[in-house]
Amino acid sequence: MTALTAHRVAAAGVPRVTFLDRALLSAASALDGIVAARVSRRHRPERRSIMAARDAAAAARRHAEALASVGIMPR
Repeated sequence: MTALTAHRVAAAGVPRVTFLDRALLSAASALDGIVAARVSRRHRPERRSIMAARDAAAAARRHAEALASVGIMPR
């Protein structure tokens, strides 16, 4: 999984993140999602339901973290 947060960019001394940087990170994230979906289809149905629940929880957490990063408290 690819993740780049604002505090890591600032700590690394990068003056700014360009449009190309954001586009490349978005493309990498999309490819990660495609590969994860293909791998999950290879599992048995019971395993897929477990993985779906885990992925939903992870997505909710990522959404809450994204809101918190801009100062919005999640509900």
